[in-house]
Amino acid sequence: MSQTPEYVILGAGAIGLTTALELSTRYPNSNITIIAKHLPGDRSVDYCSPWAGANWLSVAMDGGRQEGWDRVTYEKFGELADGKGNETGINKVPIRAWFDRDMEDAGVLSVEGEGKGKIWYEGLTGLRFVEEEKPEGSVFGFECGSFVVNVQKYLPWLQGEVLKRGIEILRASIDDIQEVFERFSSAASVFNCTGLGSYNLKGVEDKLLYPTKGQVMLVENPITPMTRIYFRSPQRVNKDTTYVFPRNPGGGVILGGCRVDNDWSGEVNMEFAEDIKRRCCALAPELGRPEDLKVIQHGVGLRPSRKGGARIEREIMGGVVVIHNYGAGGAGYQASWGMAKNAVDLLQEDSKL
Repeated sequence: MSQTPEYVILGAGAIGLTTALELSTRYPNSNITIIAKHLPGDRSVDYCSPWAGANWLSVAMDGGRQEGWDRVTYEKFGELADGKGNETGINKVPIRAWFDRDMEDAGVLSVEGEGKGKIWYEGLTGLRFVEEEKPEGSVFGFECGSFVVNVQKYLPWLQGEVLKRGIEILRASIDDIQEVFERFSSAASVFNCTGLGSYNLKGVEDKLLYPTKGQVMLVENPITPMTRIYFRSPQRVNKDTTYVFPRNPGGGVILGGCRVDNDWSGEVNMEFAEDIKRRCCALAPELGRPEDLKVIQHGVGLRPSRKGGARIEREIMGGVVVIHNYGAGGAGYQASWGMAKNAVDLLQEDSKL
């Protein structure tokens, strides 16, 4: 009789929990353990997942695997929203996106592959270009199918699904990946899903990682129902980005934001918060006046960005198969299911890295 394979996942953010579910689906007879310092419900600047907006609007332009991650996740979100939207916290909501630069400089066109020079998700999302209600100063805009992910529902839902499958979750603060190897000496593989934690995790210490600070606020739902996501930016990925994510029907509205690279601070800038209010109210008329917004909470998160993009890679460390799955920056939720699939694919010895 063959021995039941044992797997360990380090990290319980969106990537770690999704990887656990993907692994369990494809290896249902395995024993899986998640080790994490932070879990859904925790509020720490070191735990990025609870601070996300979040939504789906692809940042991928590679014509390859990154676009593939986002496609897989878009389709999975469609399943979760259509069947379990109220339970999962995923709702299908169109997004109206405005860009203040020409399309060729806006970071939305694929740079490689068959779709080079095109917006790769145009057909997937039913994208159409719009001119109506165009903000002053914007160059072009489009509307397409998207999703709002209410992370206060979605993260606990992921954890609940993990527990339903008999996956064990252990609270632990791991400083050295060698500790995992010693504690779980029979593990067939360890999945490293520690996000920005891999910057200091001994044995990994990936200095290609860097934080991208984001600041948001949660406000009450306005009297006028919000039926779309709003987004405005010079480029798809830019420090001067404004976004409005309604967590319908009654979960409030997320207003943001910013992208500040290499800032490790978890402090809320209240002056900047006022700027967010002004920008969001100018973009989304349903919100009303900035001074009338009822703020529930402010938040700061550190996105796990990485030079060269996310790391999904198989490595042999001390005779143990380690599969790294981290560094998605601000795309963690919208790429999560595709990244999990890619990571679990690497269990096969003949996988191409």
